[in-house]
Amino acid sequence: MAESDISPHLLWSVHMIVKRTLFPGRIRKLNGSFAFIEHRFLRNGFWESLSHYELLLYVFLVLVSDRKGLSYYCYDKICNILKINVDEYIAARDALIKKNLIGFDGRLFQVLSLPDHPVVLKTNTLRKDRTTEFFTLAEIIHEILPGKEYGHSS
Repeated sequence: MAESDISPHLLWSVHMIVKRTLFPGRIRKLNGSFAFIEHRFLRNGFWESLSHYELLLYVFLVLVSDRKGLSYYCYDKICNILKINVDEYIAARDALIKKNLIGFDGRLFQVLSLPDHPVVLKTNTLRKDRTTEFFTLAEIIHEILPGKEYGHSS
């Protein structure tokens, strides 16, 4: 029998993974409040678009927010819980705002519904935390002409 003769439903079931509960006595239950992240967050590239600190802050805000996505933790409490410094917190918070994932009014956070696609911010390759104030010509050219290859002849 050719594969074209098999019904699409049967083909799908052949390729599906059969799952069984590993620990039947430990199945999760929804008790009280809970947090959720849409599957689109992983499938549509939002996870990959975030840095380590952005992801850490985003997941924290999802966990502590109410059903409307609101929370009001102050920055020193967030930094303490996440074990990050204030500069890392501010950079992550500002990036999440620019990526249209959270809102912040100076006191209150809101985790927003996901936009249609992840927002990818242009990164500054001429980093400010370098040990030297000088940059190579190649670094400067790469910053001016991103995506262009340099130092290689075609």
